Amino acid sequence: MNFHFIVTPANMINILIIAIGIGICEMSILQIIFGTKFQKQVKTYFLLFFEALLFYITNHLFRMLLEGFPGDVISVLIHLVTAVEFIASGVMGWLFSLLIIYAAKTGKAEKTFSWIVHALLGIHTVIILVSQFTDFCYYFDEMNVYHRSGTYIFSNLAIMFMLFVDIILLFHYRKNISKRVKLAFWIYIILPLLAIVIQSFTNDIQLIILATVISANFLAGVITGDLLEKYEKQQEKSSRIETELNMATDIQASQLPRLFPAFPQRDEFDIYAQMVPAKEVGGDFYDFFLMDEDHMVLVMADVSGKGVPAALFMMISRVLIKTHMQNGESPGETLRKVNDQLCEGNETNLFVTVWLAVVEISTGKGIATNAGHEHPAICRADGKFELITYRHSPAVATMEGINFKEHEFKLSPGDSLFVYTDGVAEATNSKEELFGTERMLNTLNRNPGVSPKGVILNVMDGINEFVGDAEQFDDITMLCMKYYGPQ
Repeated sequence: MNFHFIVTPANMINILIIAIGIGICEMSILQIIFGTKFQKQVKTYFLLFFEALLFYITNHLFRMLLEGFPGDVISVLIHLVTAVEFIASGVMGWLFSLLIIYAAKTGKAEKTFSWIVHALLGIHTVIILVSQFTDFCYYFDEMNVYHRSGTYIFSNLAIMFMLFVDIILLFHYRKNISKRVKLAFWIYIILPLLAIVIQSFTNDIQLIILATVISANFLAGVITGDLLEKYEKQQEKSSRIETELNMATDIQASQLPRLFPAFPQRDEFDIYAQMVPAKEVGGDFYDFFLMDEDHMVLVMADVSGKGVPAALFMMISRVLIKTHMQNGESPGETLRKVNDQLCEGNETNLFVTVWLAVVEISTGKGIATNAGHEHPAICRADGKFELITYRHSPAVATMEGINFKEHEFKLSPGDSLFVYTDGVAEATNSKEELFGTERMLNTLNRNPGVSPKGVILNVMDGINEFVGDAEQFDDITMLCMKYYGPQ
């Protein structure tokens, strides 16, 4: 049996070049798997890219080594590895074109360009598969030696069209691509073409393989370096934003009364409040203060939305409510004026639900206004907590000129009043189930006679038990006042 492969300097150099290429590709694949910290899509892309390049190189080597062995089995094998070699070259061109389309930020034209390169890859694959059973692009003689046919140009025609699309994109969208990435793209295009020209004068030494491997690694290095730089900048920005949000959370919390007992010199009542902020800054707030020696103001509110705008809206709302109430205005009048003030220039379209009440300490008589907020719960002495339901007024800052309806209530000695935001009832567990007002009432009534602090801690324990490890998405804010009456 004759062996066609001849040990010549050119063939030995080609084997050395291919071996170097295979080694570089395998190292690049390992580096992508273990040495980078990019998104899954980026890793997947470059793994496919270097695996296609590896398939192209290794199958080219197999074809070289199989050439010259006659026989049907060798014929099947050499046809197979040649087809894989050519298809892999098409996949490389397709992946490169997709990368340019992504980097060029083509906008609405992205689908069109993607469809074009998908179609070209399909055409290229069909041409190569046809050549397996005909002599359309290449053929093997009886010694299984590879020969190009007269229509060999068709084996690379689709890849040439992909290259044409790449060049159009690089020129037309050049402003959308950074200089480093643009240079890497041009090197990947020009270096293999230059190697083909030089190869024609070097006894068919496979310089194109070496040029492709070098330019591919340079391209991958530049792209991943560019992405890493963007990732680090994004991390820095995210860290700065997180720091600012933490500061906003601290500022927000500092605006609320947090020292308890709040009025140690007063025996007529006891009061306790707590806000457990969610991860994202929100707009919940509570407040309580003495209007005068005989009137206690209670506030529970929830601003729509999240983030710094909601926190700022919360602080403004709190100051306005407190200012008007300290001027001796009723809850309904206060919310009417605050509503009109907040509606002025409210370009963010934020609003705030408010439960606002004033309690006469000497008698227990109270007046409350509910602007779209949760229903309060009252526990009568020796009784259980029950929701006090009535028709709400609209939320504050939804529209100008709203009159807010007032409701009278009375606390007797031993009664407790509990108000809260929707973060309590809407606390969610891992099964997407809500804590709900029924569970809230059951938790309140586990030990309804405890102090206001005990009431709130009981509810918080119930929420934590229900929610488990699920993430908290909303602030949980509660206030409880127990009325003892004049001593």
